[in-house]
Amino acid sequence: MKHALHSVAFALLLNASAAWADDMPTFLLVMKDGRLFPETIEVPAQTRFRLEIRNEGPGATEFESLELRKETVLAPGVTRKLVFHPMKPGSYKFFDEFHPETAQGRIVAK
Repeated sequence: MKHALHSVAFALLLNASAAWADDMPTFLLVMKDGRLFPETIEVPAQTRFRLEIRNEGPGATEFESLELRKETVLAPGVTRKLVFHPMKPGSYKFFDEFHPETAQGRIVAK
């Protein structure tokens, strides 16, 4: 009986988490040929959000933000999603580690 209650509670928690994630605002970043589209992403401050990153170029890319302590490598044609905790208002830099001279961007929390 105790095991069944734990299973039900776990299932409810998973469903609630999935519903919460579906309500999360999502923003798209395309990385292609050493460029970022868009270079500036405006997000709501104090709100958890998801960044969907697509590598549409022929080579590997790496989203990296030292300020936000986030990074992920994407092979050509790969899409990844990163979840960000609520941010204070401000501007946060990110870049493509493989193309740092041409691929500089920022997330602006307003």
